[in-house]
Amino acid sequence: MSRDNLMLQIHQVQDELLLMGSMVEQATIKSIEALKNRDREAAKTIYNADRLVNEKRYAIENSVLILIATQQPLAHDLRLLAALLEIAAEIERMGDYAKGIAKVVINLEDVDIPIPFKEIEEMASLAVSMFHRALGAFVLEDALTAKKIPPEDDKVDELYNQVQRHIVHIMIEKPEIIDHANLLMWVAHNLERMADRVSNICERTIFVATGELMEIESKKKEIQ
Repeated sequence: MSRDNLMLQIHQVQDELLLMGSMVEQATIKSIEALKNRDREAAKTIYNADRLVNEKRYAIENSVLILIATQQPLAHDLRLLAALLEIAAEIERMGDYAKGIAKVVINLEDVDIPIPFKEIEEMASLAVSMFHRALGAFVLEDALTAKKIPPEDDKVDELYNQVQRHIVHIMIEKPEIIDHANLLMWVAHNLERMADRVSNICERTIFVATGELMEIESKKKEIQ
């Protein structure tokens, strides 16, 4: 196989990765909508559809491993294929976060509990936007954009802290619904973790584009 043909096949895998990313974006958005509307049926649909994301990951991994085994790629091409494997795993995990939010909606049942929708919706919007742009930067091998996205995680963390404080207040006021309040905490946690994983995608993008392995530090990482 010539390098042109190899790159064609790699681009086809990238297209599948973008499709997988779109599936997870939609699952995340719809899971938050299901929470807002307390729509358990929609949540069940999102929960069950996660298997399609898993199948897409395995198909991508299979394609990449075949290319590595049969074409013996070097340098940039090998970095790119390795990144596809890692990013597919990151996206699959993000899909699990959306599935987890859907599970929360199912388990909340009809309990009357005040939900901090404004902050949660803003967290979801930021996390999905970061994710979408990170995948675009990866496909374009845009290291500059990849370096700019992770610091936005600080805003997601700020919102996460606001949601935590709100939920703790709920627990103090209504101790009888502590278990359900804890479920809401998982919604915020999953969105916060989704934004964290965007940084991993950006770091892979920089590695593919430049050959440089680097950790992009947010304020949170600097403190730890």
